[in-house]
Amino acid sequence: MNNEGNILITPETLIGDLLDKYPHLEEELIGIAPVFSKLKNPVLRKTIARVTSIRQAAAVGNVNLSHMINTLRKSAGQEQLTSESLENWSTETGALKANQNVKQIYDARDDLNNGVHPVAKVMTDLSKLEHGEKYLLITPFVPAPLIDKAKLKGFKTETVKIAEDKFETYFLR
Repeated sequence: MNNEGNILITPETLIGDLLDKYPHLEEELIGIAPVFSKLKNPVLRKTIARVTSIRQAAAVGNVNLSHMINTLRKSAGQEQLTSESLENWSTETGALKANQNVKQIYDARDDLNNGVHPVAKVMTDLSKLEHGEKYLLITPFVPAPLIDKAKLKGFKTETVKIAEDKFETYFLR
């Protein structure tokens, strides 16, 4: 951070912090991936944007992390980074989608539209799973911060895009 209070834009910069310091980057984000227009929703802006990193947002928008970082840095007047200076990142894929052993399904879309953040409920639900059981979470976007939290607890995860506004995330204990 420099003495003007600006932040250095990195993969770990939170979207909420980014937009607090550089409000003009909201339109830049929407230009990178139209799915980011959801940031105009005040509820999502106050909840999801506060816990979502640029790395996670790149996954949600299905955009190249290097491209996203450098586009934002350029608009903020920061030096461009080489792709070698950014960590490699890939999504986990596998066979978690098979519906065998799915113990519980939670469609969080209505809750999210009503301003209810599902993290506490999902983490409570996940804590009740037995080894080998799966949990299915349905959301209108990739719930990247929640996925990271579950991975820290030892869960395997996989997210599948079903439609433009429907993502199924499977958690395996």
